[in-house]
Amino acid sequence: MKITPLGGQDGEFCRLDRAMIFEDPDDPRFGKIDAILVSHMHGDYIGDRHTSAPNTNTVNIALAKNAKIVVGSKMRAFFREKLRTLGGNPKNSVLVRFGATKMVGGVEIPTVPALHSNGVNPAFIGGEMGKAMKAAGIAGYAGQATGYILQFTNGLVVYLSGDTSMTAEQDAVVRGYYHAEVVVMNIGDTFTTGPKEAAFVINTMFRPKSVIVSHANEPATKGGKIIAGTRTATFKKAVRAPVHLPLSGKTMEFDGSGKCVAVCTPPL
Repeated sequence: MKITPLGGQDGEFCRLDRAMIFEDPDDPRFGKIDAILVSHMHGDYIGDRHTSAPNTNTVNIALAKNAKIVVGSKMRAFFREKLRTLGGNPKNSVLVRFGATKMVGGVEIPTVPALHSNGVNPAFIGGEMGKAMKAAGIAGYAGQATGYILQFTNGLVVYLSGDTSMTAEQDAVVRGYYHAEVVVMNIGDTFTTGPKEAAFVINTMFRPKSVIVSHANEPATKGGKIIAGTRTATFKKAVRAPVHLPLSGKTMEFDGSGKCVAVCTPPL
């Protein structure tokens, strides 16, 4: 399996590199896209409201690439209506409830709960209702945030945490049932697990072959090297499994057991 992070600056792990929903749905770095997995409805995951409201960049990209939008919880109806309004196929908004599995592009995708708020910004709702919600300071309810498990044909299992706290499902389901060997873990603190908490989850619950750090919420590298004193440095030092940096444009390759075999981050 190959993973190519697409961030703000080639060869770096930048402050806003996390969700990979870009300002430009025609970004030349995009190739074929089978699916967009939506963890939750915040602007850093579905597209900044100042540039993409009311459509969302998630929908713009799905339309441009004829890709499916995979969601858990109650997010499917929102994306179905956006696709329908813009002339797309509403059936490309695909629901995978917790405990279920959906095959997309040859990859099996189960979902697990993530502990995180999941409100829809009024700018994405629009109209008089959106204006009233904005005036009242409230967001639309979109159900439980979602984490994803990817099961590839070579046997590799990958867990995408999304924004979350520690959950019982990380131990019982992600590790106990699916045996994830590659974990993409958000460590941004305040809004999601911090680096020490995330390291605890990795070391005591998952014990994977490889970890990819995500959502650091600060500049994490300079010249492709970890900046001392950052959350990424704290996390990597605390985690016992190999931790790899999502350096933009650098393609990492993992074998079926979860071991990184090409373009692997050197030790801290």
